[in-house]
Amino acid sequence: MTVQCPHCGKRNRVPAVADGTPRCGNCHRPLPWIADAGDDDFADVAERASVPVVVDLWATWCGPCRMVSPALEQLAREMAGRLKLVKVDVDRAPKVQERFAVQAVPTLLLMRDGKVIDRQAGAAPAPVLRAWVEKNIARDT
Repeated sequence: MTVQCPHCGKRNRVPAVADGTPRCGNCHRPLPWIADAGDDDFADVAERASVPVVVDLWATWCGPCRMVSPALEQLAREMAGRLKLVKVDVDRAPKVQERFAVQAVPTLLLMRDGKVIDRQAGAAPAPVLRAWVEKNIARDT
C-alpha cells in the first residue's frame, strides 16, 4: 500500500508485514499502518505486529461497515506509530470469520501480541471507537 505522509506529503510504500512500525522515508515520522488480510496471511499481518492491532471484520455488502471504515482509517492516521488497522473481508476469509466466531459485521477485534484483548460488534461513531481503543491500549500496557 502507498500512503502520503501526513507530515511532509511524501508518498511512501507501507508493507502489510514489517518489523517495527512504518516511518516516512523523508521526514522519518510515523506513518498510518493500514493493511488488508485474509485466510492465508492473517497471522503474519495481524498477529505478529509490534503495536496493538484493530481488526475490522467487514463485508462489501454491509452498509454499517462502509460507515465505520472511514472512522477506523482516521483513527489509524491519528495513532500512527501506535496502532495498526487490519481489514478482513469475511466473505473472502471464511477461516478467519470462523476462528473468531463472527456472527455480525462489522466486528472489531483489538489484538496485542497475537491475542484478542477486546472485541466489539456493530457500528459506532469515531469518538466511541477512539475511546474504546485508547481505553484498551492503556489498560493493557
